[in-house]
Amino acid sequence: MVEKKWDAFVYGDVNIDIVIPGVEKFPAPGEEDLVDCMDTFVGGGAALFTLGLGKLGLNPVFQGSIGEDCYGKLIKDEFRKNNVDDSLLTISRSNKTGISLSFTNEKDRSFLTYQGTNAELNLEAIDFNKLAQARHIHVTQYAGSKNHEQYLSLLKKIKETGDITVSFDVGWDSSGEWFKGIYELFPYIDVLFMNETEAIHYSGKAEAKEAIEDFSRHCRIAAAKLGKKGSIAVSQGAFYEAAPFRVTAVDTTGAGDSFNAGFIYGFLKGKPVGECLLTGNACGARSVTAYGGNTAFPTQEELLKFLKEN
Repeated sequence: MVEKKWDAFVYGDVNIDIVIPGVEKFPAPGEEDLVDCMDTFVGGGAALFTLGLGKLGLNPVFQGSIGEDCYGKLIKDEFRKNNVDDSLLTISRSNKTGISLSFTNEKDRSFLTYQGTNAELNLEAIDFNKLAQARHIHVTQYAGSKNHEQYLSLLKKIKETGDITVSFDVGWDSSGEWFKGIYELFPYIDVLFMNETEAIHYSGKAEAKEAIEDFSRHCRIAAAKLGKKGSIAVSQGAFYEAAPFRVTAVDTTGAGDSFNAGFIYGFLKGKPVGECLLTGNACGARSVTAYGGNTAFPTQEELLKFLKEN
């Protein structure tokens, strides 16, 4: 048995989010409009999940890539400030740090994104010798048949160790493929995360509850994020449900990743599934109350206070 250095190992995307609120229209060519605010935050689903675990007092490590630029330095500073080990963070020689411009108003959001170093993501870059030093791995960036065999190979190798648990956030399939072969991955997954729409698409079921019941026949825990309706999970035939917390939402960026971090925090602490759902809901609710995907994410002390008050 390898001595565990980290609570969680995360490989995936990290970038900068520049949030510009109150944008009702874009200026015409040759014109300039003024805005009241532009804020810069760390973004990327994998990075937001990792920052959440760090804020909650766990010891995560992040493997990914940044550019040799001011944004890369900002990311490293945020990681270190929030208890994230950045020793596996590499500096790209060919790309700059990714940037996503988020234009928001009361009705909707629009994005302009430069992938930058996130275009280099490849599961084969995961350092398995380092991974073996973690209790848990969180996996993202699934792209259906494009990288399915890579995921299957990685998950099989992880399970051969026998002492690393796995969580998997499937994410949105922008190709529209909704690859049914994904079921082949489920036996190697301890906690499967999807949102309501993803669960319905991948399962072909009429509703999320039916979908995760189906998924749970193959994995340890299947959980679905239902937004304003809270969250549900199925484990070993038992159904769990947690009501949402009522908050004033300012920016929903990273809400799902915050839920994941809260759930896995409970999971790694050995909490029951229902309590993990509640913790996930609380972290997701807190995260939407400020601009940026991790700005309002709670510390362990703030989480306990929030749960007690609500």
